[in-house]
Amino acid sequence: MAENSKYYVPASSPWPIMGAIGLGLIAFGAGHTVLDVTKNTDGYGSNILTAGILVILVMLFGWFRDQINESMSGKFNQQLGRSYRQGMSWFIFSEVMFFAAFFGALFYARNVAVPWLAGASNNAMTHSVLWPEFVAQWPLVETPGGTTTEAMGWYGLPAINTVLLLLSSVTCHMAHIALENNRRGRLKLFLGATILLGGGFLFLQGSEYIHAYQELGLTLQSGVYGNTFFLLTGFHGMHVTLGTLMLIIMFLRIMKGHFTPQSHFAFQATSWYWHFVDVVWVCLFVFVYVL
Repeated sequence: MAENSKYYVPASSPWPIMGAIGLGLIAFGAGHTVLDVTKNTDGYGSNILTAGILVILVMLFGWFRDQINESMSGKFNQQLGRSYRQGMSWFIFSEVMFFAAFFGALFYARNVAVPWLAGASNNAMTHSVLWPEFVAQWPLVETPGGTTTEAMGWYGLPAINTVLLLLSSVTCHMAHIALENNRRGRLKLFLGATILLGGGFLFLQGSEYIHAYQELGLTLQSGVYGNTFFLLTGFHGMHVTLGTLMLIIMFLRIMKGHFTPQSHFAFQATSWYWHFVDVVWVCLFVFVYVL
């Protein structure tokens, strides 16, 4: 990126409002999709969810296109580069808080709500009135309505996915080192491997969900255990999908000769995001699958 003596102010952009619309459609559609699945009805939730995803994809394509054009035309400078670093840092921090809220819900259910239902902390009356037969254990494999399920073990697909993501973090770091040393062949090799590992993770997670629904009876109707399981792993899967798309865009840009050892923040930001996704999965594997 060429350096400018003046601060570059980007032109007005339609992409933020389009992104807000897409996220709104996704939230509304996802909520109604869950209701449709729970009630076993054919509603419009999935159609709205699909529309929201398409809007987000268009937004990402257009916004990335504008950013790439601005970068390659030499409109950025050091001050704007610092702004991008601060923006990406705050974005990842917001994602940390996002997952912290869901982990907090998991810990509350396991360490507060479940013991209370069993009569802990002077809640014997709550136990006898609400659910006298309840035994405090996690995961909860039976709901008050009598729905039973099996817990998802940490071995098998979850363990394989953990290995895949840890390897992808290594290959992503190796690609970054290759870019800093201007070794384009190694850069393409390791970045391509990272994309394949990310795609493999998503494929196996889909297989895990099929196994959960068809063989374990683990669904969104499986009480608090099923809800927290799919909420945490599902949102993480969405982040892996976004990270994989970002890596693919970086790979295409590298194939076109973009980035230099001195100027490659887009790649660096994508690398930050991917490492964050990997760390979240390690926490998920420990607290959702193992403990």
